[in-house]
Amino acid sequence: MKNNDQILKSRDDKGPLFFTRTAETAGPDERFTIAGEGQCPWLHNPEEPFGASKLRERIEPWLTALFQSEHFALLVGSGLSHAVYQIAAGKPLPGMQTVQFAEFDAEINAEAKRSAEAAGRMTGNIEDQIRVATELLRGLEIVSDSKSGDLKALGARANALRRSINQVLGDFAASILRGENGLITVDTKAREKAFNYLVSFLMSFASRTGTRDRLQIFTTNYDRYIEAGADVAGLHLLDRFVGSMLPVFRSSRLDVDMHYNPPGIRGEPRYLEGVAKFTKLHGSLDWVDAERNIRRMSLPFGARDIAPYLSAPGLAGAEPRQLMIYPNSAKDRETTAYPYVELFRDFAAAVCRPNSTLICFGYSFGDDHINRIVEDMLTIPSTHLVVIAYNDPLGRIMQVYEKMGRHAQITLLLGDHLGDLQALVDNYLPKPAIDRTTMRMTDLLKSRWSGSAASSVSSLVAGSDATDGSVR
Repeated sequence: MKNNDQILKSRDDKGPLFFTRTAETAGPDERFTIAGEGQCPWLHNPEEPFGASKLRERIEPWLTALFQSEHFALLVGSGLSHAVYQIAAGKPLPGMQTVQFAEFDAEINAEAKRSAEAAGRMTGNIEDQIRVATELLRGLEIVSDSKSGDLKALGARANALRRSINQVLGDFAASILRGENGLITVDTKAREKAFNYLVSFLMSFASRTGTRDRLQIFTTNYDRYIEAGADVAGLHLLDRFVGSMLPVFRSSRLDVDMHYNPPGIRGEPRYLEGVAKFTKLHGSLDWVDAERNIRRMSLPFGARDIAPYLSAPGLAGAEPRQLMIYPNSAKDRETTAYPYVELFRDFAAAVCRPNSTLICFGYSFGDDHINRIVEDMLTIPSTHLVVIAYNDPLGRIMQVYEKMGRHAQITLLLGDHLGDLQALVDNYLPKPAIDRTTMRMTDLLKSRWSGSAASSVSSLVAGSDATDGSVR
């Protein structure tokens, strides 16, 4: 997929439409033309260039209708963090390349490469390396406990590998902190612009009345951009953690929600608006395994170093190897399964049910354990998947699209325009508010006018919904 290529499939399209940006246009006035000899049934003249306004007519009402599904979930990948950081800092988000281990480096890299290729990725990354290294360490710990003299000799190498893993995980956490710090410390105007787009993005999804099933946000990111955006937006996130000072993860808090009693009205409490359920599928930078509990430590957004917060009372001298991030399988099989099994069960239960829509933003479909759940979801005919991505350099998204085969249930918005955060918020996402005034105005005009006039009014406020009122 080239930089100028865009891929769109929406509504009743039989297949993806490929179009490209014309060379002489850019920014708000950019224009596009159909690529090659492709056909476009909704363009009167396929050879004539078109812009965002034409695409908006096609995309925004469709997304608005999907956003009012009975069950609604958002899966966010690293693309969101990269987009927000790019808006704020004007440069790519700092990352961390592959690393070198003090022991068994060649073996770790070979296995990381093999597992990455099996997952459809060309080369292994640091997450693959950490996962393989921790699995190897656990094996060494088992055999070094043997009474055999030859196996005992592996104990020294296991200790060296353990120290190396701690160093790598500490550096990995530091690289995530640099991304947070870089966002929060930029020029005030740039930071406000980035957060405004982040807030509008989140509220486009979260603007559902209390009569609807809660928005469920899932993310594979370790950083806390979503949490920071939710704080600015006033969006309350329910995430299974209980407590104020040092929250602890509780399996029993899955169905906890927020209600209120309207004054002067008797009956059942109403759901509070501005609430969403939130699940970090791969763990988080501020989750730590301490004293057989998963706790969320008080790590400020933008902190420069994680070490002082790991030594806080109540964390029992935790070290970077006890950070609950997905590639780190921690100490034993029990912590490998918990809490990740609970989190993936939440994801499957949220999306694999009738009349549900899943929006994937900035997710490259590189995790087979997530892809399997999405594929299972699409076996339910009333479900729908929307994939929004800035690019698809390895062609993995299109491979998954073809493999799943449920083309009528999939919407695609791929490319550096359709998948750009600013373009999405400015042109294509539903209004980030529950706009009852517009809904009432539409109903009033419809009652006064009839025929073609009423039809014209309806087109002006495409996507209105009599139940929810989240409209453009």
